[in-house]
Amino acid sequence: MFTVEHISDAGVVGAGGAGFPTHVKLNSKADTVVVNAAECEPLLHKDKEILRHYTQDVILGLENARQLVGAERVVIGLKRKYGDLIDGVQSQLPENMEICPLDDVYPSGDEFLLVYQTLGRVIPPGGIPIQVGAVVLNVETSYNLGNVMRNLPVTEKFLTVGGCIDHPVSLRVPLGVTLEEVVRAAGGANIADPVYLVGGPMMGYLENAPQTARVTKTTGGILLLPQNHSLVLKIRRDWREIAKIAKSACDQCSFCTQLCPRNLLGHPIEPHKAMRSLMFGADVLVPGTQFCSGCNLCSRCSCPEGLDPRNVCQHNRQQWAASGQKWEHPTFRKHRADQHMQNRQTPIPKLIRRLGLIDYENHGPLDLARSDRVQPSVVAIALKQHIGKPCEPVVSVGDTVERGMMIGKPVGLGAAVHASISGTVTQIDAECIWIQR
Repeated sequence: MFTVEHISDAGVVGAGGAGFPTHVKLNSKADTVVVNAAECEPLLHKDKEILRHYTQDVILGLENARQLVGAERVVIGLKRKYGDLIDGVQSQLPENMEICPLDDVYPSGDEFLLVYQTLGRVIPPGGIPIQVGAVVLNVETSYNLGNVMRNLPVTEKFLTVGGCIDHPVSLRVPLGVTLEEVVRAAGGANIADPVYLVGGPMMGYLENAPQTARVTKTTGGILLLPQNHSLVLKIRRDWREIAKIAKSACDQCSFCTQLCPRNLLGHPIEPHKAMRSLMFGADVLVPGTQFCSGCNLCSRCSCPEGLDPRNVCQHNRQQWAASGQKWEHPTFRKHRADQHMQNRQTPIPKLIRRLGLIDYENHGPLDLARSDRVQPSVVAIALKQHIGKPCEPVVSVGDTVERGMMIGKPVGLGAAVHASISGTVTQIDAECIWIQR
């Protein structure tokens, strides 16, 4: 059985979100380990492909995580539409592990929603899963925990390449490779001058320099889209444009609030009130925006006018943080989810249509042959691939390193980073360690 120190040294962090160090999460006690296999970002498929091809590795990691936190059981949240995958995984699970079939809705992968859907427990506003006795792990994180048992640190990343490409695929690539090299291995874009949308159409970002931008432990996917795609144009709006359009067009229908997943859990987040605050021409602190998850459902789907309540809420959230003020006693309607969640969820097919992605193939099988083609001559290993401070280099320029060797150690909250290829350290700067094969 591994320890939290082994996990930290192996560099395991949350592979499906912000990169929270996994050893910190597992240094607690819980009655249930919940596995996020929902993968609710449209067009991304790498998690279910890991579960399909590396079932025993995932189970190994989960069993040791379960023992580490003292949990009685493991519950895997997986969409029921993948019936063949459910049958295949279920047949290999030990008695203390089970699958909870999920609806094909967004954002079922949000850990607050996932804990409610799998366990029926509501995490309080601003809280974390351990407050209700749960620890949530991503599929790829669980796979990486299985590798810890084999003394294998995190040196690779699984991700899906989709959108404007002839054959969408999921690949396993070395950390530190450029996004452009990954796309080239996947077959390349089938349009000229594509936009690189990294991380998914709902919560991803546009990468303007794919020739130099690197894969990290939290890179989940690359979607290639035309420059004039409606989603791309919306993401490119700056704050002044967002605020101006909101002031002139918001009709206070409150759909953004009524369909907000966190509001449906009973949390005091009401996006329509944040939109209303813009009418007053001053920076008004709107109670509740602190609890916005940033899922983007309100902006990408719920608003009939195509406005951007999410960014308005996030802007207001930043104002709360800058003010130093806190809302000490937020109203929490604990049973709201039981009343409204089922009939106000947003189906993924509807979301795909709203996003203008209906013409793109929605699959991404794992292709290990193409993965093997990703053989970069140079990698740049980011010293910060996690929440917390950047790692401190433990190598120097000119050192020879082997794949899997620790090259950066954590400073406070963080996790170690390792060489993803064997070679020579050619450069170290404030952000990366460069290795030449």
